[in-house]
Order: sequence, then C-alpha cells, then structure tokens
Amino acid sequence: MKMWGKRVLGILATASLALPLLAGCTASESKDNEQRVLRVATLWGNTDDSYFRQQFTDAFELTHPNITIEVVPAVEQGSMYGYGNTDEQQEVPDTMESIKKIMTGDNPVDVVVADTSTIRSLIQENMLKQLDPLMQEDKFDTSDIVPSVLEGIKDIGDQSIYALTPTFSSSALFYNKAIFQKAGVEPPTDNMTWDDIFNLATRVTSGEGKDHVFGFAFSTWQGGSPYYSMQQYYSALQLKIFDDKAEKMTVDSPQWEKVWSKISKLAIDKVTPKGDEQMDQSSGERYNPLQGDLFLSSKTAMALGDYSYINQLIDANKNADKMEGFTKVDWEVVTPPVHPEAPGIGGNIYLSNLMAINSSAQNPDDAWELIKYMNSEDWAKIKARSAYEMVSRKSFIKPKDGMDYNIQAFYTLKPIPPTNTNLDKMYQKMPNLWQVSDKGMEYFNQVLDNKKTPKEALAEWAAKGNEMLAKLKKDPKATFNP
Repeated sequence: MKMWGKRVLGILATASLALPLLAGCTASESKDNEQRVLRVATLWGNTDDSYFRQQFTDAFELTHPNITIEVVPAVEQGSMYGYGNTDEQQEVPDTMESIKKIMTGDNPVDVVVADTSTIRSLIQENMLKQLDPLMQEDKFDTSDIVPSVLEGIKDIGDQSIYALTPTFSSSALFYNKAIFQKAGVEPPTDNMTWDDIFNLATRVTSGEGKDHVFGFAFSTWQGGSPYYSMQQYYSALQLKIFDDKAEKMTVDSPQWEKVWSKISKLAIDKVTPKGDEQMDQSSGERYNPLQGDLFLSSKTAMALGDYSYINQLIDANKNADKMEGFTKVDWEVVTPPVHPEAPGIGGNIYLSNLMAINSSAQNPDDAWELIKYMNSEDWAKIKARSAYEMVSRKSFIKPKDGMDYNIQAFYTLKPIPPTNTNLDKMYQKMPNLWQVSDKGMEYFNQVLDNKKTPKEALAEWAAKGNEMLAKLKKDPKATFNP
C-alpha cells in the first residue's frame, strides 16, 4: 500500500511539473488556431474586391488559414455614380477624411494600402506605426529591396520607414536602334540629362509630312498637347503652378520661362510632337494595332514609356508577319533623362500600393505578419511575372521572355520626393481648382502658334490665375466659363 502511495505521489509531482509546459503549448496552439479577422483599408473599392484579393491577399490567406482578410474601402466607388451629371455642385468624396474615419472609432482597420501622398499625410498626423523597430526585431532583410524604392519610402517618412510596398510602377526611355544607326548617331545611355537627350533628338529628327520622324516624344502615343506631357520634364525641378495655400500664382518666373521656351521650341521645330499632327489612318476597315503608336510605327526615335509597354513591343514583334507594312522594332531602354539640378532623380517610379499599420490597429501583430509576407521573397517569386508592375525585390526582376535588355533602367533613378501633401485636400475643398492649371494650356498653345513669347504668355496666365484663385478663396465652389 505504501509503495502504491509513493507511486501516486511521484506521478502527481511529475504531472504538476509538466502543467506549465502543457499550458504554454496550449496557449501557443490556441493563438495559432484562433480564427481572427484582419481589416485592410483601401482608398477606393466596391462590392467586388476580387481583383485586390488576387493581387495581394489570396496567397496570404492560403498560408495563414486562421486569418480572414476583410477589405474595407475608404470610399465606395458607387458613391461617384452620377457625379458631374447634374447642375447642382456635388461634394467630391474626401478620401483623406474617409480613410481617417475608418482608422478610428470602435472598429478601426488594421492595415492601410495607399499612395505616397496619403501615407505621408497619415505619418504627419501620427496615425501610422513606425516599422523600423519591428523590422529590427524580426531581422527583416531590406538588402534586396530596390534601393530607389526604399529611398523613396524613407523620403516619405523623413528617413524612417512607416510602410513597405510589394510592387511599384515605373517608366524608362525607349529608343529605336535602327533610327540611330541610319542617322549615324550614338544612341542614348543611362543618366543622360534632358539637354543631352534633346540634342540627340534634334540630330535624329528627319523627313517631312507622312515620312517625318520625331527625335523624342513624351509618350509612345500620338496626339495631345505637350502642355500636359511636359510635366515629366519639370516635375523634378519642384516647380509649382500656385503656392501651397492656392492663393497666388507662381508661374511668372525665370524657371517657368526656361521650361516653356525649351519645350515650345522643340515642338515648333518638329523635334517633338506638337499635338496637332494628322493621325495615321488604318487601311480599310481592318483594325491596325499600330495606329497612333509613335514608337511601334517608327515615327519617333525615342519615347518615354512605362514598364507594361514592353509587352506591346514583344507582341508586335512576334506578330510582325501578320501586319502589313510593319517592320520589327529593334529597341532598347535607358534611364529617363535627369536635370543637373536634381541628379539621380527621375520621377518615374510610382509607389501606389504602400502598406502601413494603423496606430490604432486592433490586430497589429497580424498586420505586421501580412506586410512581412507581402514583401517577402516568397511573394515576390509568385508575382514576378506581372505584366504591369515590378516587384520591389530586385532579385526577382528579370527581362521578359528570356530577352536581354537594360531592365535596371526602370528602377535606377529615385522617385521625386513628395512636396505639398495638402494639395489633394485643396482640390477637394475647391472642386474647380483644376481649371486654374488647365487654363495654362490656352496660353501655352499661343506660344506654340507664335502669337506670344513664353514670358508674355506666362505673365498673362499668372494674372488670370490670380483672378481665379481670388474668386475661389471667396467661394470654394466657384465655377469658371471655358
């Protein structure tokens, strides 16, 4: 009997020692098996969120079966139906106020997916969690993230990291090798200045009428005034049309005069498209995939194009024998031009899918788990074949179809640092503020038609713009006649 009692005591003692271990295992397993909801905010959305899920969260849910993603749009796109179709001035949804609303209250979202302007505004209002400590704790490796993307992220957060992006979109300068060879001119190279490119463009411009070949185009597509496309030229110079309070025009300046003089002369000299050229007509009724495409139809030696344009080039060259009169384009890419005043800054990298953690997140651990996964090598491997965006991990950025072209041209330059984060808010407060910018085209076209000098046209735009801004200050909903 005594022996049996000792055995029971021994068993009980062993069991009592094991209890903490068992409790620990149970807590851990319970956490792993507990079904949780992670709320992810987007700026815009509707009842069908399948595209967003396919792009970003499906793979995460597959590998994290205990976490369910709930997509929460800040603004329902359905709220825009009918906007602009009535005489009554309707309120444009304020995306910033809408995103802040779903980040606060009783059931705040955990993750925010947004663009640089929105993320920067949220950082300035202390509404996002800094990621640097989490990255250090988990030894999250950033060495493989495209340097220009990482630097762009740090610029948004004053050198701290508040968001990461799994993808980015970008542009580069495409050039036609055959046109340069025929002209006996050396083709462009990486890190050339705008003046370098414009000089090359002048040298390879040739022909008259339907045989005319431009040296450079701001876009691969024909048509449209250079007034809008030249923004790619001056954006890195941080030029503004009006001040940060939208009270005074800033275009009546030597810098603006230099920009308008340069771009208008190139258009007048037919080095770049002026925008009023006759569009090519396709023969008969048959669809012509080259119609309006300046680069594919070899009507320009160089053109700025985005990453997805590579697919059009590949497809057109593969099907060259099916298109009458089409010759395969022997092409290459280099970095977009830069200004000497802003070396290394190209302005053609867009970070529109930045992922950040709400400071008031109910589920911050899972939020960080999602961001980590979305920016991991595993996810980059899955999405590296995307036709439209590039993954942020450079190890997985490869030329398409086994080709050999300068893929680094798309991500070598830094994006332009954000400046006025209040601009979106002003456009929402004053729905017709865009007309002040739009008015500039009228004056720029007068320069193109040799009716005014750039200095005269800019002075008139400044005067007219100041009138419009004064009217908007008195009445933010003011309208203007065309």
